[in-house]
Amino acid sequence: MEKKDAEKRIKELHNLLNQYNYEYHVLDQPSVPDAEYDQLMRELTNIEEQFPELISPDSPTQRVGGEILSAFQKVEHHIPMLSLGNAFNESDLRDFDRKVKQVVGDEVEYVCELKIDGLAISLRYENGLFIQGATRGNGTIGEDITANLKTIRSIPLRIKQPMSIEVRGEAYMPKKSFEQLNKVKEENGEEPFANPRNAAAGSLRQLDPRIAASRNLDIFLYAIGDFSETGVTTQHDGLNFLTTLGFKVNKEREKCANIDEVLQYVEKWVAKRANLPYEIDGIVIKVNSFEQQKALGFTAKSPRWAIAYKFPAEEVVTKLRDIELSVGRTGVITPTALLDPVRVAGTKVQRASLHNEDLIREKDIKLGDYVVIKKAGDIIPEVVNVLVERRTGEEKEFLMPTHCPDCESELVRLEGEVALRCINPKCPAQIREGLIHFVSRNAMNIDGLGEKVISQLFAHELIHDVADIYHLQQEQLLALERMGEKSVSNLLAAIESSKTNSLEKLLFGLGIRHVGAKAAKTLAQKFGTMDALAAATKEELTAIQDIGEKMADSIVTYFENEEAGELIQELKNAGLNMEYKGPMPVETESISSIFAGKVVVLTGKLEQLTRNEAKEKLEALGASVTGSVSKKTDLVIAGADAGSKLTKANELGIEVWDEEKMLEEINR
Repeated sequence: MEKKDAEKRIKELHNLLNQYNYEYHVLDQPSVPDAEYDQLMRELTNIEEQFPELISPDSPTQRVGGEILSAFQKVEHHIPMLSLGNAFNESDLRDFDRKVKQVVGDEVEYVCELKIDGLAISLRYENGLFIQGATRGNGTIGEDITANLKTIRSIPLRIKQPMSIEVRGEAYMPKKSFEQLNKVKEENGEEPFANPRNAAAGSLRQLDPRIAASRNLDIFLYAIGDFSETGVTTQHDGLNFLTTLGFKVNKEREKCANIDEVLQYVEKWVAKRANLPYEIDGIVIKVNSFEQQKALGFTAKSPRWAIAYKFPAEEVVTKLRDIELSVGRTGVITPTALLDPVRVAGTKVQRASLHNEDLIREKDIKLGDYVVIKKAGDIIPEVVNVLVERRTGEEKEFLMPTHCPDCESELVRLEGEVALRCINPKCPAQIREGLIHFVSRNAMNIDGLGEKVISQLFAHELIHDVADIYHLQQEQLLALERMGEKSVSNLLAAIESSKTNSLEKLLFGLGIRHVGAKAAKTLAQKFGTMDALAAATKEELTAIQDIGEKMADSIVTYFENEEAGELIQELKNAGLNMEYKGPMPVETESISSIFAGKVVVLTGKLEQLTRNEAKEKLEALGASVTGSVSKKTDLVIAGADAGSKLTKANELGIEVWDEEKMLEEINR
């Protein structure tokens, strides 16, 4: 083929493939069979291999690049991506309507859109070509995830007009893709994603675009960063304009003449949300007129012309068939309700936490009861209450055992604790849970060594303690269920890589009682090496901020134990790093931030940052972020569905901020 013929054919193939892609992924109306699309794609690939100089950034072959990124670059949003204020009931929505009319008068139209439960993103096009995609981040600074966004086939690589424009949308994982992904994770012995939103966010923050491509993500566009160059004057027309450019816009949007019609729309989707092929967590209501939006303006954290109605936590009724007991790595006995399968907030639920015996008694839960369950924060299933009126008399009282369900040792209730505990240090269940903890993400982070694989290794007596992990052989792993050569090779590489972790990861992984991830890092920074920490006295430990007497006693007792010393020596012999490798803490006296020296507690569901991201930002500004509220707490950051920690903060008169105020201070 001559080069000029190749150029002509490439252009024809671009047009055909982009059209077929648009019909399939945006309109959901495919006009050709998959085999024909694949044949054309192969033809294009072959021509580009012959003439690589003809490959263009908008070629359909360029959706998944082969290059693995080392990190994400920061992106500054030219127009901030602000979050929305929240409404939780009819009164909140009518109050929003009243405030809008105070500024712009009584003639107000609204546009209602489904609030997709995904990840807010921004897409930039120059001369019609997709050049950059970024996360929302803190609203001002996001991360460049262009390579991953290119893998979403409903995002056009070239729009239908040669214009420069920035658009905003919500990337999400369809329910079907989420279920398939978690099925694969469970088969591989990996921890499943909690919900589609976490799965979408995790997929788009992969450094390897091929992983994002395998997750079958999608997107809905809902705004243009600056409409002034488009001639569009309303939100409703703006959404239609996005459609004409070739973007995928949610078809369930609706223009409402007044707040009563808005309430009807909300009521309709509260009832119908479960029937959608994707998750939504509310409704976004916007003033339709851009002129009125401009008159209403913004607060420091959100537009006055828009609000997000958040759905109440979905509650469903199911039958409690049994209560299962599990033994944690510290010996705590935790009861779990086994339920008739039921869908709650988009996922199938068969189990719900009951926490401890006192909660079972307080809620008068019996075997065979019909119970109301919900997902706290749309994530964790919990039993709300019992439907006593549906009892038949056949329900049975549940009695907590007197002996460990795994090793038969007598259970004890330690002074000041509500939980029953197995105190046998050789309890197999505790050892197994300790192994699972050791390889977890916040500890040694050994990818591929999930709960199911650990359980198999333990059951086959291939591992008895954490040191045995570092002596596993290829032939031993290949004998396990669902472990092929590639999986085994990746796992052995991950085990080898974990040897270089900084000391705090190992300290947390050892599971020393009362030593969490934060305390482990503090200890690693202070003592520098495992040997120095092992030799520390109680007085030296309690002299450190955040290390109390109970934790100090636990640390000293651990290192005095002969078996612990032998285990650490085994890990040294296996080549594990025993030194702290991270940055040293910044003295709070040198930090001018309002957070410097403050004890801060995070509670509830954050919208713009993950809990770990917020924690890292606060600690970088000199705060000490702890997990419980006490008289020593200076500040509580409360997100959605904040519970007992917020209640306690209010009782103690502790200052409470929302996430927006926290971000304002962080970004000062």
